Amino acid sequence: MGIVFVSGNVALDYVGTLNERFSSRVEQLNSPDDFGRWLVGAALVDRAPQVSESDFRRAIKLRETIFAVIARDIDQQIPRLTRTERMIINGAAAEPPPVATLTMSGGVTRSGDAKAGMSAIARDAIALFDRDDGSVLKWCADDACTHPFLDRSRGHRRRWCEMAGCGDRAKAAAYRSRKRSALAKR
Repeated sequence: MGIVFVSGNVALDYVGTLNERFSSRVEQLNSPDDFGRWLVGAALVDRAPQVSESDFRRAIKLRETIFAVIARDIDQQIPRLTRTERMIINGAAAEPPPVATLTMSGGVTRSGDAKAGMSAIARDAIALFDRDDGSVLKWCADDACTHPFLDRSRGHRRRWCEMAGCGDRAKAAAYRSRKRSALAKR
């Protein structure tokens, strides 16, 4: 699947950097440099910051904490949030976020270190608990995919984290199944 930004929330896309959590576990962030590049891909900063090993470990711990909280929220389990999870997310969010600066040409640049990136991720995780846009937090319907997303569609009928990947595979599989069934009836 690779790294995708399709969920409608930076924290959810960050959780999605570990694909297929319950089967083959495809890790997208294997090094501190990968995390720095992800921050650029997520448009949190314009240049990848230097990421220390300890920052990288904290970043992965933040991702797994957000995943645990999101999983319980989607699955409507109690407690939604433990004290430790709250401390980890709030602690990351308390750091200064990336700084947006207006350039002379009217453009915007974003800069920050690894902690600033984690702050932005944690703040978006917190925003998931304060939604008033009618969106619904869901899992992708692809059995192998564990990417959560915000369904903002009318009637909340969106099923896949992204149509170009999981949705296309599901529709192609359904088509092949119908074709096989039609051929078997002949």
